[in-house]
Amino acid sequence: MTDASFPTTGYLAWQFSQIVAGRLERALRAEELTLAQHNALQQAARTPGVSAAEIARRSGITAQSMGAAVSQLVERGLLRREPHPTSRRSMCLYATDEGLSAAARAASIAARIEADTTSPLGTDDKETIHRLLHHLVEQLNPDALAVDSRS
Repeated sequence: MTDASFPTTGYLAWQFSQIVAGRLERALRAEELTLAQHNALQQAARTPGVSAAEIARRSGITAQSMGAAVSQLVERGLLRREPHPTSRRSMCLYATDEGLSAAARAASIAARIEADTTSPLGTDDKETIHRLLHHLVEQLNPDALAVDSRS
C-alpha cells in the first residue's frame, strides 16, 4: 500500500526550490554573484534606498548573511551606501550604473532558469502555480513581496 500523502506538498516544494536555486547559483557564477548577492542587487535595483536589513527580511535570510553579501557588492562597485535620512543606524543602498547592468544580466539569467525549470508545464499550469505560490508567500512572508516599505 502506498502512502498518498508522500511526497508531501512541502517536500515537493522544497525539492523544486533546491533544483531552481542550484541551477540559478551555478548560472550566476558567470556574473560572479551568489544567490544572496543576486537578491541584494535585485532589491536595490528595484527599490533604491532600501536597507540591507529590509533586503534580508524580504529574502528570508539573516541580517548578518545579507550584510556580508552587501559589503562584497559595495567592494565590487555594484552597490553604494548612503546615510539614511532619519536613522543613524541604517544605510540606504543604491545600485551603481555597473550594478544596474549586472542586475539586468542576472535577471535575464534567472528568467532563463525559470523558463527551463517550468518548461514541462503548459501556460495555464504555469499561471496557476504562480498565482498559488504568490498567495502562499503573501500570507506567510509578505515582506518577500514588498516593493517599498520605507514610506
